[in-house]
Amino acid sequence: MTTKGVRHVTLGAVAVAASLLAGAALAQDAFPNPSRQVRVVVPFTAGGSSDVQARMLADKLGRLWNQPVVVENKPGAGGHLGGKYVVDQPADGYTLMVGSIGLHATYGVYSKLTYNPGQDLRVVTVLAEMPHVVVATPALPVKNLAELTALTKAQPDTVNFGSAGVGSSVHMMGELYKLQAGAPVAHVPYRGSSAALNDLLGGQIQLMFENPPTVLAHIKNGKLKGLAVTGKERLAALPDVPTAAESGMKDYVATSWTTVAVSSKVPDAVVKKLSEDIRKVVNTPEFRKGLEEQGMSAVANTVPEAQAFVVREKQRWDRVITEGKITAN
Repeated sequence: MTTKGVRHVTLGAVAVAASLLAGAALAQDAFPNPSRQVRVVVPFTAGGSSDVQARMLADKLGRLWNQPVVVENKPGAGGHLGGKYVVDQPADGYTLMVGSIGLHATYGVYSKLTYNPGQDLRVVTVLAEMPHVVVATPALPVKNLAELTALTKAQPDTVNFGSAGVGSSVHMMGELYKLQAGAPVAHVPYRGSSAALNDLLGGQIQLMFENPPTVLAHIKNGKLKGLAVTGKERLAALPDVPTAAESGMKDYVATSWTTVAVSSKVPDAVVKKLSEDIRKVVNTPEFRKGLEEQGMSAVANTVPEAQAFVVREKQRWDRVITEGKITAN
């Protein structure tokens, strides 16, 4: 073989080797890498609505990616301990968070947060939305919102409502009711809905404005009574519970929502991949049915749509915070 021929063979071999190495590097860097663990952070205690959705999502993403996806609960400060934790993790997309109104739209109640949720978190998609259910202990002598309002006005600050923390959706739904009805109910914050629900079931508090998934069974077995739902229509899962409008509060219509969010420093390509895969999972009949059984509706919008939605919602809840003079510190 001539020197020229040898040179061509050598160069060809080098090119092939380089191509193989590049392919291996791309495979190694591809998201999600099967050798790495994906975590879904729930910034509230286990057992709440966010936790239910996170575990549904983790299961389906794990199957799609053929790798474990674990759920970690990091409650505190109305969800902001978990939010700050996610922001502080490596910005590689392997740490996700199931966010909420409290994380994205009502953080204005906190004047001393150590991070800026609006700038430091990026919403990948709005996962689902749901109305809330106004639930009371059986011992509270009311059957609907009108009777609740009358009772609270006759006995100011004797009816206590629990929440998942200051600024949480569970809290804000109560504040919205308080403003619109002029009802002097007292707020008792907890480190998550499940803790508040335990006290509600035990009679230490009398009222909650809770997400459907965590109270459906208790309403059906008579341990709690549903006074109203905050959506435009009755819930299929609770057909006997009237809407707030049916109870005389036509303007008390609001839903809460959950997101999947990451650190704002996560690369666009990874955010795009996460959005595509999460929306693929959420839009399956199985996942949508699972949400509906819990009183939720799937959303699964695009990144731009999700970000525009959050901006609108923040403007709405900022007004409630201002009018209600709500602050956490």
